[in-house]
Amino acid sequence: MDNGDWERGRHHEHHLLSIRNAALRTAAAGPMGVLIMDIVGHLALGFATVFTWSNLLSCLLGVVAGQLIGVLPGIGPAAGIALLLPLTFGGDPIASTIMFAGIYYGAQYGGTMTSVLVNIPGESSTVMTSLDGHQLAKQGRAGAALGIAAIGSFIAGVLGTIGLLLAAPLLARSALAFGPPEYCMLVLLGLAALGLVSGSLIKGLMMGALGLLIATIGVDPQIGSTRFTFDQIWLLDGFEFLMVAVALFGVGEVLASVGRSEPPAQIVTKLRNMYPTRSDWAQSRFAILRGTVVGFLVGVLPGAGATIASFFAYAIEKRVSKTPERFGKGAIEGVAGPEAANNAASAGAMVPMFALGLPGSNSTAIMLGALIMFGLRPGPQLFQTNPELVWGIIASMFVGNLVLLILNLPLAGLSAQLLRVPYKFLYPTILALCIAGVYSQSNSLDDLYAMVAFGALGYFMKRYDYPAAPLVLGLVLEPLLENSLRQSLTLSFGSVDIFVTRPISLAILLLVTAAVLVPTALHLAYVVRTRRAREADVK
Repeated sequence: MDNGDWERGRHHEHHLLSIRNAALRTAAAGPMGVLIMDIVGHLALGFATVFTWSNLLSCLLGVVAGQLIGVLPGIGPAAGIALLLPLTFGGDPIASTIMFAGIYYGAQYGGTMTSVLVNIPGESSTVMTSLDGHQLAKQGRAGAALGIAAIGSFIAGVLGTIGLLLAAPLLARSALAFGPPEYCMLVLLGLAALGLVSGSLIKGLMMGALGLLIATIGVDPQIGSTRFTFDQIWLLDGFEFLMVAVALFGVGEVLASVGRSEPPAQIVTKLRNMYPTRSDWAQSRFAILRGTVVGFLVGVLPGAGATIASFFAYAIEKRVSKTPERFGKGAIEGVAGPEAANNAASAGAMVPMFALGLPGSNSTAIMLGALIMFGLRPGPQLFQTNPELVWGIIASMFVGNLVLLILNLPLAGLSAQLLRVPYKFLYPTILALCIAGVYSQSNSLDDLYAMVAFGALGYFMKRYDYPAAPLVLGLVLEPLLENSLRQSLTLSFGSVDIFVTRPISLAILLLVTAAVLVPTALHLAYVVRTRRAREADVK
């Protein structure tokens, strides 16, 4: 044996020994150790992918564009991604997808600004934020509301991304257990809890039912026949969420303010109110954590989305609060919970897209199409065939959320200064923003006429204390409710037994029943106690 053979033998022996030692370390670490080592290795690959000039620039452009898209009513992240999609054709799929993801979760930050400052939720996921956020702005605490929203969104975005990289396979398998009956019951649970949002069970359910009725106007999605159009061609498309939300919250607010006998006091923002206080953080920290969990779990379910997540988060915060009467009047946790939920839902929606190739929302549906356009096949094999893409996007979400926090905390104080503008200038600006947002979406004057009608409805709802949020949520949830109900009855050949024979569906149905009966029973008990107390005082 010559020296070369001897050296090669030594090298081969050393290589076998290294493999043996690595195997022994892995076995000693156990399954959890193997999982941690695997995740650390994948994250290292992801950050190595992100920290290139092109990918970092794509991440920065994405989050800034998402912020601007969220501020402008009528565009939304799905439309923003669709508009930029042709520009990325033939480009780098990793950089393009990082930019699309930044637009997606960045828009959740931007939509908060108009909801808090001018009470116009440009996205359905920020409807719940406007309830308490705008009341805080009226109290001169817009900066605190925007600040806690930015902090909550950052925490939820980071934790949601951690959840994405830790629990994607497990949660994806759980999402497969949700079929049409489960989705139908999930939407019913949301509608049944409307009383928690509005404070009045009867008024909340009435407005929710009205929203469901309005959503049925247009073309039947299953058989294509027209419904409640009264031979009006412009009603074939129904009433869009944006138009109704802008009319009820924006135009209705302006009309209600102008119609007061005394003009509202000018909002004065002080330096100490520009950012959240320690008390705000103490009230919001658990709301952020609860909203993160709820948002991520709901976001994993394909089709559920950030709207349902933010609604559930708000309802839970009001239920667990020791002072639920503060909600709707400027409760800081009423901003923190929904904002954390809609950002965590953005991360959760990535789970079915990556793991199953199923879109969790409209935005991820377009991102899914972009991946296919780039010649990639979303699904379980994507983790093996293109790990640098998947883990690069996940790592970019950590970087993007940090960038958004750095951008939004200083902007919170600056944005709050807009409320110093006199109302005689602010109201025309709000109306102009409403008109521009609605017209840019449809390019139709008919939608503007409908906006005026719904604005008048919003005025009377404010005057007689009927909540607008349940109506808007009913409008948003009706398509999912109708489709899932019809699919369920098709699967069961018209039998409603399918809702009670499936365990998950039955469990949610019991929650729906409790959501209606428990508040009713508590209200009746309160009425009885009050009546007995009055009778005792009379005697």
